[in-house]
Amino acid sequence: MTFEVLTWVVARVAGLTALTALSISLLTGVAIRTGVLDWLGTNRVLRSLHEYTTVLWMPLGAVHIGALLLDQTARIRLADLVVPFLVPYGGLAIGLGTLSFQLFLLVAITGLLRRRMDNQAWQWLHRLSYVAYAVLFVHSLLAGSDVGDPVVAALTWSTAGLLALLTVARVIWGRLPA
Repeated sequence: MTFEVLTWVVARVAGLTALTALSISLLTGVAIRTGVLDWLGTNRVLRSLHEYTTVLWMPLGAVHIGALLLDQTARIRLADLVVPFLVPYGGLAIGLGTLSFQLFLLVAITGLLRRRMDNQAWQWLHRLSYVAYAVLFVHSLLAGSDVGDPVVAALTWSTAGLLALLTVARVIWGRLPA
């Protein structure tokens, strides 16, 4: 296996697992507020899973980004991690990845500072995770070569659909009856 193939495989695997961790994080987060997964476990269990996967995506995202920085095809530079949409190869797809990374990082950092922030401000910043996930979803569709695989596509689309359904239910009905 060449170095180029290795970096590509590592970037793909790390990207998919980061997407999985973020999907679980968002699903458990909205499930805590809707009560729809109460049958699965207590709020404490769901909250622990939410917090764990919220932290888990960070090293996975770092590996994904690190592998892409080494990938000679993508030609991503450090500046592309700060300013989205500049990279010449796959500019929209990679720019959306940069934007979602920045939004999720903001949500994670403010999550750590929650006790020091005004609760309403924290809630609005925390809700950016939905926007970040939507941007990440489009990023994965445009840049992810594995989304063409039927199993990966089914998991990706069903997770996004379930998250959209739970979010709409939460907005319309608040906490759902158990």
